[in-house]
Amino acid sequence: MTTGADIIAQKLHGAGCRHAFGIPGGEVLALMQALDEAGLKFVLVKHENAGGFMAEGGWHADGAPGVLLATLGPGAANAINVVANAWQDRVPLIFLTGCVDHAEAESYTHQVFDHQQLLRPIVKASFSGRLGALDVMMEKALAIALDGQPGPVHIDVPIKVAETVTSEAWSSKFRSSPAGSAPVSGLGLETALELFAKAERPIVIAGVDAVNEGASHAISEFCRTYKIPLVTSYKGKGLLDENDPLALGGAGLSPKADGHLLPLINQSDCILSLGYDPIEMRINWRNPWPSDAPVIDVTPVLRTHGMHEAAATLRSAVVPALNLLAEVRDTSAVSWSGGEPAAVRKDLAEAFAPEQSGWGPGTAFHVLRDVMPDNTVATADSGAHRILVSQIWRCSGPRQMLQSSALCTMGCAVPLAMGHRLVDQTAPVIAFVGDAGLEMCLGELSTLRDLKIPVIICVLVDTSLALIELKQRNSQRPNVGVDFGETDFPAIAAAYGGYGVWIESADVLRQEAGAALERDGFTLLACRIAQRSYDGAF
Repeated sequence: MTTGADIIAQKLHGAGCRHAFGIPGGEVLALMQALDEAGLKFVLVKHENAGGFMAEGGWHADGAPGVLLATLGPGAANAINVVANAWQDRVPLIFLTGCVDHAEAESYTHQVFDHQQLLRPIVKASFSGRLGALDVMMEKALAIALDGQPGPVHIDVPIKVAETVTSEAWSSKFRSSPAGSAPVSGLGLETALELFAKAERPIVIAGVDAVNEGASHAISEFCRTYKIPLVTSYKGKGLLDENDPLALGGAGLSPKADGHLLPLINQSDCILSLGYDPIEMRINWRNPWPSDAPVIDVTPVLRTHGMHEAAATLRSAVVPALNLLAEVRDTSAVSWSGGEPAAVRKDLAEAFAPEQSGWGPGTAFHVLRDVMPDNTVATADSGAHRILVSQIWRCSGPRQMLQSSALCTMGCAVPLAMGHRLVDQTAPVIAFVGDAGLEMCLGELSTLRDLKIPVIICVLVDTSLALIELKQRNSQRPNVGVDFGETDFPAIAAAYGGYGVWIESADVLRQEAGAALERDGFTLLACRIAQRSYDGAF
């Protein structure tokens, strides 16, 4: 006998999903049982927001859509932040919510509100489960979540739909697949080919869409073949090994980095925008070049952001566009004969060098990058530390630095690291978080304890919302609501079954980080830094 919940769960399994995250409620018990029986491990979390980020971490690890489960009312409402994050950060998230049956909702109001109305502005689609149409609903939901720019899809499941045995015809396979990229076309093709063929100073800017298309290898080969420097968004870090001389690192949040990168970009006679979505970028990247600049925008979707203009727009995935561009350029063509990109790379390295004092957040990030293996996956919470670590931390491949770059929400780094490590048990993970951000999700340390996975957490302790305090000070406003007391994080780590240690020097950090790599449980490295340590840092 097959219930509605069984069809939903089996379709998720057919799409490659092997984990679901959430908090139980009476309205989702049938769904939880069906997920478990279908082969999806249900991970109990302490807050739905963290559960959604764990689901995202898992997606980065294995490519299957994330699954978040919440009960009606407060469960659904708790997840609003992470669903909005999935929408802005292009994450395929299937958000399952339980609800009372439609007839019952007409006369029963306890915890009842319209989940779909609440969620529709921040999801690609919202469905309400109906017996007899669950197979086609799941096909639609999964296809929409994965197609184009990935994103969240909501499915509201009434109790009766989940629990009722159904004779509906269905298949456990996910039959749909994201649409293949259309051939490069459009009026801009001739312009694009002409610009690239004659360019002497070409430069590439790449972002989240290139990552989601799996275009890293093609971009790397293209840049190396034609000696083209690459700038990425923070989500695009590692599309080209950042140890490569052509890699100029991530951009978008640091005025110091922008001061080097934007002038270089404006010297270019062919700016190739490859899967670059400026949703990650701050105000400096609004109209970063003149309206008549020689920009070729390669995009899989219609761009309506209004952040910049392009001389030629190619509606295409990255790889077929690069193949066409390669046909018109000789591999011996001149590229930046004055060596300007190499000079900028050198200037950036000096701009983000360790502190001369010998200790501070920059030094901590440099030490940890040196200690951690090349394949380490780093996550970063929002705050001053994220901007600095994103400039310092070099990634050898894509999806090696995970963060909330579009919504820029706090409380994401630790659960992102947990989700990735749970799904991919080979790559070490380290979460970079500020003390305020860690306090937002301390309860998930108990989830980390129960999962028994070795996650390293580096918390920068300066007892301040450093980025906001800096903005407050720069706008000549009084210090209000940004400072707080120091929490004994090592003691908390021990209380949750992990290992924690205070760190105030590079030598101790190096030693403790090395030991953390050998530990089976989680490690919390509490790096105590002075307030205002980020002044002038980024």
